[in-house]
Amino acid sequence: MPQRLPHSVLFCCDHNAVRSPMAEGLMKKFYGQQVYVQSAGVRNDLEIDGFAVAVCEELGVGLSRHRSRSFDEMKEWGDDLSSFDLIVALSPASQRMALELTRHFHLEIEYWPVLDPTDLGTRREEKLDAYRQTRDQIRRRILDRFGPPTEECA
Repeated sequence: MPQRLPHSVLFCCDHNAVRSPMAEGLMKKFYGQQVYVQSAGVRNDLEIDGFAVAVCEELGVGLSRHRSRSFDEMKEWGDDLSSFDLIVALSPASQRMALELTRHFHLEIEYWPVLDPTDLGTRREEKLDAYRQTRDQIRRRILDRFGPPTEECA
C-alpha cells in the first residue's frame, strides 16, 4: 500500500552511476517538485553509465546531465544527510554506509535490493535488456512505495 510522499528522499548505491541516478530521475519525473530528490554513491569513481542514460530516455527521463557524487562529496558540498526524510539504499554497501553515517539521527532508511546490471550481457541488446530490467524494478518499487505519479508530472 502506498505511503504518503516524504518531503525529501536520497537514493544511494555503489557508484552513483546506474541505479541511484535512475531512481532519482524516475522519482523526479513521477512526483516533480513535490519531493526534493538527490542521489549519491559510496564512491564517486565512475561517470553516469551510458546504458542507464539510454534506457531511462526510453521513458522520457533524462540522465545525461547527471554528475556522480559520493556521500563524502555531499558532506563537502554542505548537504546534511539528517535533512532527508528517507534514504533508500539500492545496494548492500550503500545500506551499510547510510546506516553508519546516520547512526546518530532519527532517520528512515529502506533497503531495496535491485539488480546491478553492469556485468550482465555481452552484446549491446543483452546489456540494454539487463538495464531495462533494473530500471523497471526501480520504477515498480517507487510506484508501490509512493503511489501513482502526480497528474502534472505523468
